Amino acid sequence: MRDKPLEILKGTLAHMALIGLAIALMAPFVWMVLVSLHPSRSPIPDIGKLVPSQPEWDNYRKVLFNPAMPVARFFWNSLIVAIAVVLGQLFTASMAAYALARLNFKGRETVFSLFVGSMMFAGLVLQIPVYLLIRSFGWLDSYAALIVPGIGSAFSVFLLRQFFLSIPMELSEAARLDGATDFQIYSRIILPLGKASLATAGAFTFFGTWTDFFGPMLVTNSTEMRTLEVGLSVYKNSYGGTNWPLQMTAAVVVMIPLVAVFLALQRYFVRGVLLGAGK
Repeated sequence: MRDKPLEILKGTLAHMALIGLAIALMAPFVWMVLVSLHPSRSPIPDIGKLVPSQPEWDNYRKVLFNPAMPVARFFWNSLIVAIAVVLGQLFTASMAAYALARLNFKGRETVFSLFVGSMMFAGLVLQIPVYLLIRSFGWLDSYAALIVPGIGSAFSVFLLRQFFLSIPMELSEAARLDGATDFQIYSRIILPLGKASLATAGAFTFFGTWTDFFGPMLVTNSTEMRTLEVGLSVYKNSYGGTNWPLQMTAAVVVMIPLVAVFLALQRYFVRGVLLGAGK
C-alpha cells in the first residue's frame, strides 16, 4: 500500500512532463498562426500583443490568390504529387515486402540486403542520375517527373517486410489449402492485417514528399508545375520579404496538411513502428 502513493506521484509527474513537452512543441506553431492573423505589413508583435484584437483572415485570401504568386496552384500540385506518391509507393513497397517476407526464392536475403544497403546512400547522391533519366525520358517539368522517382522506397519495403514477417505463416498455408493464390493472400489477408504499418509508411511518405524541396526544384521550370515548398521559396518576395504576417500565413498553409495527416494517423505511428521492429 505504501507504494501506491508513490506510483500515483510518478504518474502525475510523468503526465505533467508530457503536457509541458507538448506545450513547448506546439508553441512555435501557435505563434505562427497568431502572427498570421495580424494586419499585413505589421511588425512581429510582442508576446503581450500576440493575440490580435481583430484577426485578419483576409491574409489567407491574399496568399492563396495572389496573381503574382499562385499559391493555390502550388498547393494542388503538392497535394496531387503527395497522394500519387503515397499510393504508388504503398503498392510497390507492399508487394516487394510480401515477396521478401512470405515467398521463398533463391537470393531472397541477398535482395533484401541490397534494399537495406541502399538506405545508406543520401538522397542527394541520387538526384543527378535521376535527373538525367528524367531528362532522357522527356519528363522534365511534368507530373511524371515529380511522381515516378518517389514511388520506390527501400525504407517502406523494410518497414512493411518486418511487419509481414510477424504474421503467422499458418494463415497463408491455410489459405493456400483453400485454393487461394499469392495475390489473394496478399490482398485479402496480409494487407488488412497490415493497416498499422501501411498507415505509418504512408504518413512518412506523405511528410517526405510534401516537404521535399530539392527534387521538385531540379525537375520543374515553369511556375505552373512548382510545388508548394519550391514555389513559396522562389516567389516569396512577391508578397514582401519582410511582410511577416503574410510570411507566417504561407507557412501555415504549408503546415496544415502535415498536421491534419499526423492527427488522423497518430494512433498508428507507435503501433506500426513497434510492430515493424518486432523481427
